[in-house]
Amino acid sequence: MPDNVRNESGVVALPAYVSGQNAGGKLAGSVAGRLQMMIAARGFPVGEVIGTEPGLMSELGVSRAVFREAVRLLEQDEVARMRRGPGGGLVVTAPRASSVARAAALHLQFLGAGADDIFEARTALELQTADLAAQRIDEKGIGMLSAALEAEAELQDEGGLGSSHIHLVIAELTGNPALRLFVDVMARLTPGVPPTDPAAGAARQADVRNAHERIADAIVAGDSSLARHRMLRHLEGIGSYLQEIERRPAPHELT
Repeated sequence: MPDNVRNESGVVALPAYVSGQNAGGKLAGSVAGRLQMMIAARGFPVGEVIGTEPGLMSELGVSRAVFREAVRLLEQDEVARMRRGPGGGLVVTAPRASSVARAAALHLQFLGAGADDIFEARTALELQTADLAAQRIDEKGIGMLSAALEAEAELQDEGGLGSSHIHLVIAELTGNPALRLFVDVMARLTPGVPPTDPAAGAARQADVRNAHERIADAIVAGDSSLARHRMLRHLEGIGSYLQEIERRPAPHELT
């Protein structure tokens, strides 16, 4: 890969606006892509001014109207914002992963991705994250898993079914931010529907808690194969539960 698309840390600078539907063939989209690559090449220095409006317009060779539209695209994706007044300019901001995940989830819904599509992708991702987390676990990661399990126990004490947070923690333990983001997207598209029967709800709570604890134990032990196996069993259980929910009669069918 050419060096000019990597920043000083070796991170690939993705030109999100340079091509594809988002750019729409417009000059502003291309300019936004160039600005994003400039920011990424500097290592995303949040809070730093990368240039003034006149200076960047001159460097990029574009009009004020095109430049401001490009900045609007960056602000929309929380990559940068324009600060006016003395000491102002284009300021680097920290894009929120949750915003990206929500947008990706919405786009998949727009494309008509069905439950089977989502679950197939989620299973492939989470088996990999369980495997890598077990290989890369350290003392900090053990603490993160323990905290996630404690938080889930508190949630269940308040009547919650369970939490997908531990799945995000496991993805984070891989050290791969792309996996963390994609697992977040898949989790957002997996419905969390509680059972209507209290006894069934308590049983489901216990199933979720036991599955998460067993997966965490395998990861802490550094057993990749066991972590994958237990994650697969857990995901299969989620799939079976959701299928059962889908078969539940609608309220009007019960009358």
